[in-house]
Amino acid sequence: MYQHVSYEATGAYATSQLPLGDETDLWIILHGYGQLAPYFLRKFKSQFTDHRLFVAPEAQNHGYLKGFSGRVGANWMTKHEREIDILNNHRFLNQVLAKNLGQFSGSPSIHILGFSQGCATATRWAAALSSPIKSLTLWGGGFAHDMDFGEASNKFSDTDVRFVEGDSDAFVTAEKKLEQEEFLAKMNMKKETILYKGGHDIYETPLKKIVSLAEA
Repeated sequence: MYQHVSYEATGAYATSQLPLGDETDLWIILHGYGQLAPYFLRKFKSQFTDHRLFVAPEAQNHGYLKGFSGRVGANWMTKHEREIDILNNHRFLNQVLAKNLGQFSGSPSIHILGFSQGCATATRWAAALSSPIKSLTLWGGGFAHDMDFGEASNKFSDTDVRFVEGDSDAFVTAEKKLEQEEFLAKMNMKKETILYKGGHDIYETPLKKIVSLAEA
């Protein structure tokens, strides 16, 4: 018989700087499949400032990217024990957010950005948060297909939701775009998309635009 047990665990995350406590904007950025937090965070370096704190949580599932040695990557979930991974992701991300918010003297604007596989995790988690979310950015991905769209509609009614899509991103297919439009229709939301020339990666020019729009 397959059974489960709860236990205390420790997770890692990377930050753009040691929190000063008076930053006005807090960005939680969720990496894609096979990435690690410190390397993912580097892609945002052009947007590092004293008034903005980037926090990159690292997914708790790790494995070698090829074979049995070499580079290691992390992922938010696989099809195995998927529901448990989702629950653990939410617990971990809640703690990351709480720890960082606890270092602020005021209440910063919270922004959540998901890239690739991180998009589904970002949308599930953001929809379940009690804290207000100023912006939700989905880069190279979209809403999780199994979300409670009624709950999400209420949660994101005051959130700026944007998609970021590259013209040569092989993961953003016409079929997936149509699927996302159907999800948005269930939430009575219109799709706002930032387009750029490039593939499945974080690019500086659209990133600068996204950050500017989100913090306006």
